[in-house]
Amino acid sequence: MITILSVELAIATVVTIAEILKNNGLAVEKKITTSTVDMKDESRGRPVQKAKIEILLGKTSNFDELMAAAAEEREAGDVEEQS
Repeated sequence: MITILSVELAIATVVTIAEILKNNGLAVEKKITTSTVDMKDESRGRPVQKAKIEILLGKTSNFDELMAAAAEEREAGDVEEQS
């Protein structure tokens, strides 16, 4: 299991990463939670609420196979570059 957590501007990046992992067959979505968190506004010194997302992902059943195949491809590429 992996949990990806983000606040405010990084939310789009976290969602993109989760989608890439899912589309490549590496992860399945288990749970998504959204909330707000209180943070201090550095410029004004007062508390503000910020959006937060937490995405819980699990490995797919073929995760290990896909990672092994990717590692073999990288090793084959390294050997070709050294030749």
